[in-house]
Amino acid sequence: MIKQLTTFAALTIATLTADAATAYADDKTVIPIGGIGMANFVPHPDGTFTIVAPLTGSVSNAAGRVTATRETATGLEMDMEHYFMTEKGGFIHTVDLGILTAVPGKSGRYMIEITYDVQEDESSGELTGYDGTFQSYGLVDLNKLQGLIRYSGEISK
Repeated sequence: MIKQLTTFAALTIATLTADAATAYADDKTVIPIGGIGMANFVPHPDGTFTIVAPLTGSVSNAAGRVTATRETATGLEMDMEHYFMTEKGGFIHTVDLGILTAVPGKSGRYMIEITYDVQEDESSGELTGYDGTFQSYGLVDLNKLQGLIRYSGEISK
């Protein structure tokens, strides 16, 4: 009887320890990220763009650049990177892919979808250690060098 109780107790403790370890491993700090932004594109002689945008929501502003552009059957693809800043001075750096779909009959206008991949080792301030991905979608006019996007998702550490 004592051997059975000892075995039962050992199995119970092992199960509880495994459950606690799993719960601890899953105990991440997750923050929602979202808002809107008004992007402005600044062209450079080499064909690249710098992007600056005041934002509302989780972050207060962003700056970025288009590092490569490829034509596709439906529009363009852009390799990009961004730096987002909170009002409290937290920064995250992202490496991104923008998919631009041409708007029929509107030269230079594109629907845009961007996937932002947070570079954990390049975050700072209140966002130190955060990683993850988030998305945006919107409309850009590359003739007028402006756009409007909605960004949303979650980042965690």
